[in-house]
Amino acid sequence: MIVVAQRAFRRVNPLALAVLVQLWERPMHPYQISQTLKQRGKDSSVRINYGALYPVVESLQKHGFIEVVGAEQDGGRPARTVYRITDAGVAEMREWLRAWISEPEKEYPRFMAALSFLPALGPDEAVAVLRRRIAVLDKRIGEMREATEAVVSWLPEVLLIEGDYEMRMLGADRDFTAELADRIEAGRLGGIEGWRAMTDLLARYPDGAVPPAVGDGFLREWGLPTPPEG
Repeated sequence: MIVVAQRAFRRVNPLALAVLVQLWERPMHPYQISQTLKQRGKDSSVRINYGALYPVVESLQKHGFIEVVGAEQDGGRPARTVYRITDAGVAEMREWLRAWISEPEKEYPRFMAALSFLPALGPDEAVAVLRRRIAVLDKRIGEMREATEAVVSWLPEVLLIEGDYEMRMLGADRDFTAELADRIEAGRLGGIEGWRAMTDLLARYPDGAVPPAVGDGFLREWGLPTPPEG
């Protein structure tokens, strides 16, 4: 007889954690889970895709973290399967929360990736796009503040912690972006002379075809390593 080992459960999907927490509160069917999360505003911190919810539920059931407890039927609609969390599911949920809260994870935001290649834009254009980002962040922070004020009077603060975290992260993003734009504009960013020289060099080759010898010579002069051979 061939025994197929069950693949170990991987803590990678926040939606799976959300399902465990909701079923820890009370047994529900998947539609109730999704609607409860949206009603509480958790779709701002967890991507709630109804089409992805069923595979998540199936995976949690397969690993023994949840189990079927019955079914509910509303009028002539098809019966909906109701799930509840198991003891193993409660243990997994708590360990998952402990790990994600206590262990910082290296992430790769697209803004950070773009900043690492910022010199591909000229300094003036970089300032312009950074100022546009600031305007977007200001708008988003204002909207979040209004939304929070609308519910803080009737929801306990403990249920709004992720919103406070997001607003603070947006504020830090906004402050960093504004400071960077100011430093570029004032010529106080280290290496900006070389950056401007590179922009001027590229302007002489509008088609982007800078001769390798010219480009390598500029990089060496600027103190940057040239691409390795072979």
